[in-house]
Amino acid sequence: MASVTLIGTRLAEEGTEFVYHGESPDCEGCPYREQCLNLTEDVRYRVTNVRDSGTLDCAVHDTGVTAVDVEPASVRATVSATSAYAGSTAQLEGPCPHTDCPSHPYCEPMGAELETSYKIQDVIGDPPHDFCMLDRDLTLVELGSNESE
Repeated sequence: MASVTLIGTRLAEEGTEFVYHGESPDCEGCPYREQCLNLTEDVRYRVTNVRDSGTLDCAVHDTGVTAVDVEPASVRATVSATSAYAGSTAQLEGPCPHTDCPSHPYCEPMGAELETSYKIQDVIGDPPHDFCMLDRDLTLVELGSNESE
């Protein structure tokens, strides 16, 4: 289900994805707080429509904010190969200190939390790495957003 919110004009393009991180200290006293701070923290969203509403001044976004429709977006992640089936649920395998690994953004993806179960929407296949330095057997999948369930 789509929600209407305000985001920075630089992000206001159909298809743009972002993770909502909650309120900034600069939001204090803003008259648009209710329209801006209406999403769920740490959830990934996709802009589905940019409304023709003009631009409002904002203390956080230097070029102002504008109204958009957003929906919770899926998250591409690596999970244990033994649980990687479309329609099943899985959790991220846990933190990984190897930030230079090409799979690291999928092992600790923005918009997904450790110790949270997600429904697997689609199995992509092999992750980008040649081998896991933590000796994990991983598969790249598309996780559904818990916000949309």
